[in-house]
Amino acid sequence: MGGDDAGDPLRDLGRRLDEARQKQARSPKEGESATDDGDARKALALGLRIGLELVVAVCFGAALGWAFDKWLGTQPWGLIGFLFLGFAAGVTNVFRVATAAERAVGYRRTEEKPGDRAKWTDDED
Repeated sequence: MGGDDAGDPLRDLGRRLDEARQKQARSPKEGESATDDGDARKALALGLRIGLELVVAVCFGAALGWAFDKWLGTQPWGLIGFLFLGFAAGVTNVFRVATAAERAVGYRRTEEKPGDRAKWTDDED
């Protein structure tokens, strides 16, 4: 009878399932560190992108203002004006990146429809 127990496919399956469950119970700790590492890298990449977009927009505005001043001789007003425009463009880009972080590129929220417009009512009547 000992030979029948060793060749029993159900006992063998139960033993293999127990081994797989034990292995799976140990592996999420290792997998969690990999997932946390991936999330940290995504967050770091998003933070660097936001900072870089703001700095590049401000620098581009300043360079454009400086060139505008050299060309027309209106120092320092072109630099000041384009510096503020660059800052506004940078903040706009940061806002777009921050609000679209949860969406894929090119997709809208499900509430928005291309032909939808706000319905206005006229209360004067």
